[in-house]
Amino acid sequence: MANLNHPKDLKYSKSDEWVRVEGDEAVIGISDYAQDQLGDIVYIELPWDAGQDVADEVKFGDIESVKATSELISPISGSIVGVNQDLKENPELINDYPYDKGWMLRIKVTNPAEIDALMDADAYLKYLQGR
Repeated sequence: MANLNHPKDLKYSKSDEWVRVEGDEAVIGISDYAQDQLGDIVYIELPWDAGQDVADEVKFGDIESVKATSELISPISGSIVGVNQDLKENPELINDYPYDKGWMLRIKVTNPAEIDALMDADAYLKYLQGR
């Protein structure tokens, strides 16, 4: 776990998703830890059309690797304004670039208090060490 990257400017959920706040919008993806645990990602199912809503702690998709299939759980609530279409053909971007080219959703935040309830990078690392 020592070689994994967990940027300090992001917030993290216990289900290993990250959130980058950009004004009244947020970008969501999975952490370096999560992609490392999954192994080589071969498929991802996301709500590919913008306009759908996601809810805090509710499934928004699935991610499949050579090891397992896992649910993607939204760390916050909002309305989807963008989806990373590149992941349809290149889901391995999540393994290679979990915090930039491997982002999943961009949402318009509906409840900013949910962001405050997420962990910062230091708390997330401490959380991971206890697993």
